Amino acid sequence: MTTTSERILDVAQSLIIAGGYNGFSYSDVSAAIGIRKASIHHHFPTKAELVAALVDRYRKQTDAGLASLRDHVSNPAERLQAYLDYWQTCIRDASLPFCVCAMLAGEMQMLPEEVATRVRGHFQNLARWLTAVLQAGAEQGRLRLDNRPEEEAQILMASVHGAMLSARAFNDPGLFGAIVNPQMTRLLALDR
Repeated sequence: MTTTSERILDVAQSLIIAGGYNGFSYSDVSAAIGIRKASIHHHFPTKAELVAALVDRYRKQTDAGLASLRDHVSNPAERLQAYLDYWQTCIRDASLPFCVCAMLAGEMQMLPEEVATRVRGHFQNLARWLTAVLQAGAEQGRLRLDNRPEEEAQILMASVHGAMLSARAFNDPGLFGAIVNPQMTRLLALDR
């Protein structure tokens, strides 16, 4: 059973994905859930606290998903492909068409510091995970890197989030794969 605070976070996440941090208010959340704004303030006294809690929840979900890939997919190339496939499916099916932290990162200069710090933390964790996967893949001879693993992680991360933006801007989910698949092909090209 979903708690009121979880419902508030769910609605806030969908509103942030639709319009960013400044694109929603407690009135919007109140109308979507059918509760008074005072009830929202009871759970999350400020918008910054609400979004910080949302980012914390999102980071926990992401960390659990990445840990699951690490625990259940031993081949680093397959692990990386599973990560890309996850986003491709989400974008195609509109189940989670955008990373909430990527959306918030576009507004970084306007975010309260308690939110900005958490968003940066998300990207730092993702970069570490990607770096570890790329490094393991290179060491096992399954991936070929043109740059240091840390640089390849940043390139791939930028490609994934840029592909999300392009798919959204052009209302064409297929653009995601058109952008990220060549990156994966490049990483898999071991006979170069």
